[in-house]
Amino acid sequence: MTQAIAPDRALLDLASRPDSDSDEGSNGRLSWGSRSDVGLIRGHNEDSYLIRPPLFAVSDGMGGHAAGEVASSIAIHTLAQQAPATADSAALGAAIEAANTDIIVAPETGRGREGMGCTLTACLIENDKMAVAHVGDSRLYLLHKGTLVRVTHDHSFVEELVDAGEITPDEARVHPSRSVITRALGSDPDMYADHFTLDVEAGERVILCSDGISSMIPDAELEDICVTSASPQVCADALVSAALVAGGHDNATVIVVDILDDGKEVVRRRTLRRNVTAWALALVAVVALVAGIVALIVNTSCYLSVSDGKVALYSGIPDVGLGHLEQTTDVDVSLLPETIQNQLRDGIQMPSQRDAESTIQSYRTQIADAQAKAAETAESVKDAAESAADQPAGAPSGTETGGDAA
Repeated sequence: MTQAIAPDRALLDLASRPDSDSDEGSNGRLSWGSRSDVGLIRGHNEDSYLIRPPLFAVSDGMGGHAAGEVASSIAIHTLAQQAPATADSAALGAAIEAANTDIIVAPETGRGREGMGCTLTACLIENDKMAVAHVGDSRLYLLHKGTLVRVTHDHSFVEELVDAGEITPDEARVHPSRSVITRALGSDPDMYADHFTLDVEAGERVILCSDGISSMIPDAELEDICVTSASPQVCADALVSAALVAGGHDNATVIVVDILDDGKEVVRRRTLRRNVTAWALALVAVVALVAGIVALIVNTSCYLSVSDGKVALYSGIPDVGLGHLEQTTDVDVSLLPETIQNQLRDGIQMPSQRDAESTIQSYRTQIADAQAKAAETAESVKDAAESAADQPAGAPSGTETGGDAA
């Protein structure tokens, strides 16, 4: 009879079901949707879920135990209080273990009943890292490039049979002992949570669900729904609907999270900006170094050239047009040999200022010698002219006159 009415009820609009709840939203980095439905058999919903981006969790009150909904509610409440702010899987696992303690002691304060328990599967997504921690058979899947991968490992009797190769995953879904949990919150004070961290990237889809979803829908169908659903909320609605169509034997809760931005682009831009800044600073440093070297060369180099017709001393390098007038001497360039005049116009590089001063002095000496020689030559010419003027008219130049021998 249940099988006969299940399809009709599953075709109802989920939004109009009194025992169905949902939550959806987006913060720019993540987009999410959810659905929790009592199903077609249970009298009330023992599932609880948490959406506090970047933290997401699903908890399934253990069927057959008293106050399972109280256990799942306590688990979610404690997790929300004690979960880390970053993708620290060990801290996330510790929060689940704290929730286990709270569930065990809750009956002492009048909350729930002895023997209540629940599963808890949680993830915290931070940029390109996802911390996962879980206990029980609620699951976390990751849809990566069209392929659905089950990330968590059920703590159940049938999962142990699958691990041993005694049954297949599809057989486990319908096995009579599929509801037997080997690890859960609320029973063992020493219970521990599995925890690990995964790399994730933009474009991937994360699915957290209670066994009211995974036990009713084969993984192949689950993958097809996740691949073809346009948004997280559409996906969550479709998964619950599929579970109801399959019979809705248990409470069905699912959270679907799309990773929109894994932070890699921000890191890439930040790295590029840092590299550009580093290269710019390096370039500035090189330019400053070159400028310093040039300034040092200019300040320690000198050459001789011409200023206002005089030999002048410049600091710098004439060939590259870098020079500064230091001193104009009294040496007249026009009195120097033409070859030196031409060299001075082009600039004559000097090894040092002392050499430059020595060269200038040599020019003075050279001009003075030339002037002295010119004066000596002029004096000789003058003496010769005066000697010629003192001789008698008609007398042979350079001969002595005399009389007869007698």
